[in-house]
Amino acid sequence: MSAASRGHKTLADLLAIDEADRYHELLDGELWRKMEPSFGHGDAQGGVVLHVRGPFQRPRGPDGGGWWIVTEVEVELGPRDVPRPDIAGWRRERMPEKPTEFPVRLRPDWVCEVVSPKHASNDTVKKVRAYHRAEIPHYWLLDLRDSTLTVLRWSTEGYVVALKAERHERVRAEPFEVIEVSVASLFGDDV
Repeated sequence: MSAASRGHKTLADLLAIDEADRYHELLDGELWRKMEPSFGHGDAQGGVVLHVRGPFQRPRGPDGGGWWIVTEVEVELGPRDVPRPDIAGWRRERMPEKPTEFPVRLRPDWVCEVVSPKHASNDTVKKVRAYHRAEIPHYWLLDLRDSTLTVLRWSTEGYVVALKAERHERVRAEPFEVIEVSVASLFGDDV
């Protein structure tokens, strides 16, 4: 995938794109058009939402719980970074109410990207850097290329791999480790 525009772009440049065609992200000052999702990408995105949102999208509970979990929203992480994560989550203790501003300005506590072959470097390099700069505590990469889940944990030096699992495994993946999930179900498989 090539950059739609190189240089020092800002949120103003992103917002200048016609709303009907604004399926873009701003990563390190460059505008990138998001690829149209494949069936597999959409199925994986739905699988994650199904297994994570259900138990956690609720008011704060005795296990800590209490998240807002959404898909495809623009998040302003800084003047040069406005990604549109496939899935993002905010702890309700940090964000008690649904935000009304656009883009959302409070950094998420967790993001998940479904990596597809056509734009893998955006998710595995550019967004890793942007999310690290913003100190997003947890980053999941659900990779369609090799059917793996990689769970990254923020540290000052860079993200640390907290978990790497294959499609056939069952895991407890932070920050949602109170539940066990089948990696295959995250990809949308019937299990």
